[in-house]
Amino acid sequence: MNNGQLDSFIETTPLNDVFTQYPYAKDFFTGIRLEHIHKTLPLPDALKEIPEDYLGDFGLTRKELIADFTVFIGIDSENGGQADIGIKSLTILGGQGKDGEREEQRIDIFPGEIIGIVGPTGAGKSRLLGDIECLAQRDTPTGRQILINGTAPGESLRFESSGKLVAQLSQNMNFVMDLTVSEFLAMHAESRMIRNPEKITAEIFECANKLTGEPFSQDETVTQLSGGQSRALMIADTALLSNSPVVLIDEIENAGIDRKLALNLLVKKEKIVFMSTHDPLLALLADRRIVIKNGGIRTVIKTSAGEQNCIPDIERIDRYMTDLRNRIRQGERIENAAEKAPPDFLVR
Repeated sequence: MNNGQLDSFIETTPLNDVFTQYPYAKDFFTGIRLEHIHKTLPLPDALKEIPEDYLGDFGLTRKELIADFTVFIGIDSENGGQADIGIKSLTILGGQGKDGEREEQRIDIFPGEIIGIVGPTGAGKSRLLGDIECLAQRDTPTGRQILINGTAPGESLRFESSGKLVAQLSQNMNFVMDLTVSEFLAMHAESRMIRNPEKITAEIFECANKLTGEPFSQDETVTQLSGGQSRALMIADTALLSNSPVVLIDEIENAGIDRKLALNLLVKKEKIVFMSTHDPLLALLADRRIVIKNGGIRTVIKTSAGEQNCIPDIERIDRYMTDLRNRIRQGERIENAAEKAPPDFLVR
């Protein structure tokens, strides 16, 4: 059933018949406590009997609920519960900076690429991430446009809350549900109707503990996790379970995680990764970096072979700085720092 047929099916078919064809669709209504919805009516008609303010408690309008339900039952069960969000390219068409100067660049990005976003604090890096997240169509302050596979995305792709094209990992990951790590991962896996949720949740947990410098257990609640542990958990979850093909990361260097391993994990899954960063190591690990000044895209730099040759030296410096930070955390004094540097710090 294609998208148009599915839309028509939802609009005209009584819910009882929808449930007969898609038994798991009942779970959608259980999740928002609408088990009592009138099942002899098609969903648009049944929702007329539900007060708008009730749906508002879940952050939904009637239109949004219908769109979310359509995506929910459109999940390909033969694909392990993962919706097929195909993306061959993402294109940024330039808008303008804070001073009104036009951005002339057209930037085409493909699966498996890492794009760094660099510039001074306050330059507009987060604004570019925001434009990508909302798939801007000349309707944000920058006037940029984002194309998917060479064309403007429709409203359903831009505004549906289920099956989102873009996943964002912000600097502050704040959980509001007091679940254990195990319960949180299981709930996400079950919501995607993964056939073997125990296997994937175990893989995510193991991966997260490889990323973070602070191991945690599956019995800890997500609200107890540190910032680095939370970021590690969500990066592992995004790479191994989320089907969003585009990932936005804001200043991963502040997360206290293995940055290089995190990027390799996401790229291995053929994600397009955008990362805002001040970190020279991360900037050079990117395939290209977009330079932002005064709110506008000023240039795009492809990482050169000469820059890549600098990475081992930068990694040595990075390991030294990491060692200093760890010693500070352990309450040590930093005296004769060069003498206590890692053995390879001063050796090429």
